[in-house]
Amino acid sequence: MSRIDDLIQELCPDGVEHKTLGGAGKFIRGSGLQKADLREEGVPAVHYGQIHTFYGVYATETKSFTDPVIAAKLRHAQPGDLLIATTSEDDDAVAKATAWLGDSDVVLGGDAYIYRHELDPKYMAYFFQSSSFQYQKRRFISGTKVRRVSGASLEKIRIPVPPLEVQREIVRVLDKFTQLEAELEAELEARRAQYAHYRRELLSGGDAASGRMIPLGEIFEMRAGTHIKAAEISDEPTEEKPYPCYGGNGLRGYVSSYNYDESVIFVGRQGALCGNVHRAEGKTYATEHAVVVTPKVAVDMSWAFHKLTEMDLNQYKTKSAQPGLAVGRVKQVEAQYVPVDDQRRDGEVLDKLDALVNDISIGLPAELTARRKQYEYYRDHLLSFKEAI
Repeated sequence: MSRIDDLIQELCPDGVEHKTLGGAGKFIRGSGLQKADLREEGVPAVHYGQIHTFYGVYATETKSFTDPVIAAKLRHAQPGDLLIATTSEDDDAVAKATAWLGDSDVVLGGDAYIYRHELDPKYMAYFFQSSSFQYQKRRFISGTKVRRVSGASLEKIRIPVPPLEVQREIVRVLDKFTQLEAELEAELEARRAQYAHYRRELLSGGDAASGRMIPLGEIFEMRAGTHIKAAEISDEPTEEKPYPCYGGNGLRGYVSSYNYDESVIFVGRQGALCGNVHRAEGKTYATEHAVVVTPKVAVDMSWAFHKLTEMDLNQYKTKSAQPGLAVGRVKQVEAQYVPVDDQRRDGEVLDKLDALVNDISIGLPAELTARRKQYEYYRDHLLSFKEAI
């Protein structure tokens, strides 16, 4: 970081000017672009939801386009502008920003703002990720289920404005961190794909020589858990509520009692993600939205977890407005049952591979977690300046 220190000492030794975002630029509200208006070609277009799911610190190309007739009625962002999604169900994601660095204008829909300014675009995008920005914006967020922030509120947030040369050097350093993180993420995804392929090869098939196809209901006992009020569930474990509570999408939180004290598997039974598979050991609580799976016959539970995961139980959900899994239907689905010694061998191998790609304490997940923490530390450090008096 000596280059940045040298520049600061040379260009702004007495501190840097701090401005409000309203003083450093202007917010322009997007309007009108619906998902139905998106096309595979035409005028470059960004829907606010894509800022959350598809775009990172910056973008040079768009995922979607729209018709010129529709584009003529919409707000246009220019190269260098920020594209800001101003609504989300998650406070951390409210005001997620992407710097638009494409060669031409891009149109932006509602629930989003364009921020036009004269600072380095990526410096601005990194600032929107910083702890300082996150802390300042929280007092302006409103709404219940859908959380939002207005451009008028964002205008009040303060940002350090060092000389442009300092901004660009900070961007150069932070770009290296984000590039390394992207490389690790790509490698991890490749490993996960390898793991999924190996699991499929190991567990799929119905060769009579190695096992027989029988209904899941003959291998497992399957029953729904018990209702518990949301108010009784804590986000974090406490002395009064130490027991993990599992619902339709996995771990919901922690409660004061338990209804299972053994090795169990939970399958989500309601919602679009029904069929997801989780496992737990010891004292746990299962809600009515989870199917609790326990063995009827000799079964290695590690093998059972990987087997049920590989079977993609979501494909058996009901076709309704509120998708769900009927336990009776799942019990009829056939699976290859192999000798317990084979189950134990396969379960141990897959547990090790699973840990390598999913356990944040070892392997690539641990390295990626460490790199993210390192990036967050340096990002916040580099974006903090003594204010000039």
